[in-house]
Amino acid sequence: MDNHSGDLTVLQINDTHAYLEPHVEVFAAGGRMEYRVAGGYAAIATQVQQTRDEKKGRILLLDSGDTFHGTYPAVQTKGQALVPVMNALGVDAMTAHWEFAYGPERFRDLSFDLNYPVLAINCYQRSSGRLIFPPYLVQEVGNLKIGVIGIASAIVDKGMPPSFSAGLFFTDGRKELPQYISDLRSEERVDLIVLLSHLGLPQDIRLAETIVGIDLILSGHTHNRLDEPIRINNTLICQSGCHGSFVGQVDLTVQNKQIRSARHELIPIIGIEEDSLVRELVERAVEPYREYLGTVVGTTRIPLNRATILESTMDNLLLAAVQKAAGATIALSHGWRYGAPVPAGPVTRNDLWNMIPTNPEVRTVSLTGSEIAFLFEENLEKTFSSDPFSQMGGYMKRCSGLTVYCKLENPPGYRVQGIFTATGRLDPLQEYTVAYVSSQTIGDTYGLDRAGTGTTAITALEDLLDRGPVETPLVGSVVAI
Repeated sequence: MDNHSGDLTVLQINDTHAYLEPHVEVFAAGGRMEYRVAGGYAAIATQVQQTRDEKKGRILLLDSGDTFHGTYPAVQTKGQALVPVMNALGVDAMTAHWEFAYGPERFRDLSFDLNYPVLAINCYQRSSGRLIFPPYLVQEVGNLKIGVIGIASAIVDKGMPPSFSAGLFFTDGRKELPQYISDLRSEERVDLIVLLSHLGLPQDIRLAETIVGIDLILSGHTHNRLDEPIRINNTLICQSGCHGSFVGQVDLTVQNKQIRSARHELIPIIGIEEDSLVRELVERAVEPYREYLGTVVGTTRIPLNRATILESTMDNLLLAAVQKAAGATIALSHGWRYGAPVPAGPVTRNDLWNMIPTNPEVRTVSLTGSEIAFLFEENLEKTFSSDPFSQMGGYMKRCSGLTVYCKLENPPGYRVQGIFTATGRLDPLQEYTVAYVSSQTIGDTYGLDRAGTGTTAITALEDLLDRGPVETPLVGSVVAI
């Protein structure tokens, strides 16, 4: 075997959103949704160790980000609860997105506690123009020298609250990436280049179409479950679901700096024995909150999930709670992707925090009909833009008290075909009181007359559930025609 040949296994986790323990996950099953218990870091640890043993250590374990935010223990400790667990897994590198929710300074401090680097070629200090994280990692695995380049989410300073990116600016990495590929090939003399990305699958496909020299892209952000890798030119692209419900495994044979064979498996983390050490670390992280989170706060008659892009049963529950708390007939919410499903039956406080871990205040704003229509046009472009780099993440904006008819294939500004309230077509000139949660819902475009209700999202949900069993089915609030 020459110095440029060998076998390598790459394991990917992405968008785990701090789901420390096993949880319910949703799976498509023909004409219905199936709910099964999956995930948990202790089970992930077992899967990783089994692969390490089988491959005699010739593996890279890489994390595409959205790791340290999304559940109550993570948010309460500003990510610290995850640090011992992630260090125990033996991760080689990660990139980031929601990690910035605690503010850049806190995230930098958190990264110093990790046994592995955060990588990002596109995250800069505004005052100096310098990168705040290393751009790449060079790792030797067996006879192979691997270059791992990181690209953090490009929307942190565009679609997220301003506190996420205070003092920073983000690019999409397209201008920087070719030079780093060249440096790794010519100066570091790597055998393989892996791109660890949190741009999202559409953007990563476009990168593979336009930039030469990437062997493997480990994609994150869009929660795709790729049973088979996508091959674009000489680049393989993998993405492995969300919530830690899956681990992606790619077995590669490399000869003379080229992938000669590749085998991919998307491994569901179901029915896997838990690693005892990691189980203990997880228990330490969760135990202080277990009684509070385990409290049953109500009942849902139907399953709640966010697996549908135009409307979801989970967000219909959130919107009902927001409407009630604000006394409004119209409510809007951001189309978040994260949030473990809740089967029909008891709803715990933990379920609520998984739905909306930021727990923002319920607020109201006065908007004209034309302003509401513009919000939906803007959101449709951010969700379905034909230019992948104009997509800003998340699903369709959620709404209650409105019916929005749209043509997804139309160009920007011409997708909304009509918006109706319970009493008729939305009047462009009339002002409407709109209840909402999160600045991601309304953004900074409008809202000089925003008003707080003094009620947070979690309290609003608990108040609604306290009134009796809820049933919030899909009602066709957004209709593609």
